[in-house]
Amino acid sequence: MRTDRPSSHTFDGTERGELVNTALSIAEDTEATTTLPARAPTTVADHSRTGDLDNVIEIHGLPEPPGQSGVGVVAPFDFALDRELWRWAPDDVSLHLTRLPFVPVPVTVDMASSLSNGENVRRATRDLLAPEPLAVGYACASGSFVDGIDGERRLHNSILEAGAPAAVTTSGAMVQALEALHARRIAVVTPYVDSVTDRLLGYLGEHGVETVSSVGLGLLNHIWKVTYSEVVQAVREVDHPEAEAVYISCTNVLTYDIIAPLERMLGKPVLAANQVTMWGALRAIGRDPVAHGQWLVEATGRTAA
Repeated sequence: MRTDRPSSHTFDGTERGELVNTALSIAEDTEATTTLPARAPTTVADHSRTGDLDNVIEIHGLPEPPGQSGVGVVAPFDFALDRELWRWAPDDVSLHLTRLPFVPVPVTVDMASSLSNGENVRRATRDLLAPEPLAVGYACASGSFVDGIDGERRLHNSILEAGAPAAVTTSGAMVQALEALHARRIAVVTPYVDSVTDRLLGYLGEHGVETVSSVGLGLLNHIWKVTYSEVVQAVREVDHPEAEAVYISCTNVLTYDIIAPLERMLGKPVLAANQVTMWGALRAIGRDPVAHGQWLVEATGRTAA
């Protein structure tokens, strides 16, 4: 059953009021801090003998910075959420990002198709190879599902052909995440117009994943401005008893802080485009994402029981 909201739908005051009262406990970020060792005492020369002031400051025991592993990220030209990707990255993993060429069209099937251009993806991948990333991820949901399974495979191969040691795409990682969680019937939230959402549902169907309900926000631009409240409302609207998981599409949709609270509210996994992209890329280099309480991360972590 599809429950797509018409593209003209907007949240009214009542809906927004409901969101304020939603019993979600958004976990506060815990920022890792590094404490420098105490400063060594200052040694001052004997003025009676030298007449000169000679301040010597010695710093002992500074920790060596952690070694860095690199992950390359090929993002759409309008990607605005670099900081969100970093939140899943361990301290010793650096992200090297580059953008695909600008295309002056709204967020439609045409834009998604242009973002999946194999030659552009190969060129972007080659641009990332100088710092020697261990894997390269294509961080665009629509560009990796717009042409179905075959299109996603072509993108994956384009990254490898350009010289990347390992390749990940958002939509490929999403399917792998669903398989890892044994979820075959899902609800879907997208920011897209219906024509783009339909391509996602078709891609899922090719993988044997049934969409029991879906909703699209009908946006043609500025997707990165979608608020947490709007995403929460859409997830509440789309959730269905038969859905084994919920997927929030588009790497330009903020989700990091609301994934775990939504999962507690629904009692089922909630996956998001940026989350699965980073999960897939980090697993490709033998690492786990950094996240507390997110179902996918904790269920598939190497330290999970």
